[in-house]
Amino acid sequence: MSKKRNTEESSLADVLKTFIEANRLQGGLDKVDVREAWKNVMGPGVNNYTTDIMLKNSTLYVALSSSVLREELLYGKEKIITILNEELRRDVIKNIVLK
Repeated sequence: MSKKRNTEESSLADVLKTFIEANRLQGGLDKVDVREAWKNVMGPGVNNYTTDIMLKNSTLYVALSSSVLREELLYGKEKIITILNEELRRDVIKNIVLK
């Protein structure tokens, strides 16, 4: 004899999403995800000159040790934002400040 369960089934993804929202963890996860996305998208050439990455609200702050690289990246800020958000699969970044 089998017992019939009258519980609503949820996917693991739905349960995790609910847990993350209930515990307000998304901001912390975004900070980790943004660091990984930067490393993946920008590659080792840029990563060698990246000294710090910080996400605050929807602004990504990136500290670079090369002023020449900083100037080059300034020209492509909008494209970088688009590529990073595509890598993250959601619109996390609205602005980038290079310092």
